[in-house]
Amino acid sequence: MALRNEVQALVTAPVSKDKWLASGAPFRGHTDYFATLSPGEPPAMFFWSPGLKVALFSHHVPLRETFALLERGRIVSFVRRIDRELRRLFRRDFAYLFSGLNPHAGEGGCLGSEEITTIAPAVCELERDVRVAGLYPPDVVFAKARTMKDTVVIAWNHDQGLIPFKLLHGGDGVQLTLGLPFVRTSPVHGTACDIAGKGIADPASMLAAIRLAESLLL
Repeated sequence: MALRNEVQALVTAPVSKDKWLASGAPFRGHTDYFATLSPGEPPAMFFWSPGLKVALFSHHVPLRETFALLERGRIVSFVRRIDRELRRLFRRDFAYLFSGLNPHAGEGGCLGSEEITTIAPAVCELERDVRVAGLYPPDVVFAKARTMKDTVVIAWNHDQGLIPFKLLHGGDGVQLTLGLPFVRTSPVHGTACDIAGKGIADPASMLAAIRLAESLLL
């Protein structure tokens, strides 16, 4: 319906990914399904809140697979796509703070070399196109981003980005899928089947997802 312009935006509710996969669905989540509808590069998961914004370089993949995805060209392409989509949707510029992958952002290579060999060269290449800063240690970058306006943290995997985001903005945070030919948002909480029907679930993130989708259509 969205592709036929019969609806202006989609707000999806949480889905139980293990039950989805157990049923035979060939997708790890909504975003993987939407990727089949979008031509070109796969959509990106971006998390918006008034106080913190995070883009996930990888999301629903095992942690060990993250390292194989880290390539300079892929990082550059990812950030340029994020920047292009955010400027289109919000009609303003953003800055990008890069988190390290390893503790202390590798500590000069003592705790990991990915920052030196892959991430830092990508950041240098991106400086020609977008406002970038970093590398910052993962335990520093989110606090720094909260002091800056219109700043996005580039996180390398699902939990690196979402543990601090949900801790700080579980109530007013929204997932905005970038790279689709229509607006799609969703709440940041899960299905919470253990409290279903008890009247105690907090709808704040779903309401925020609806409001953000509506604002992007104005």
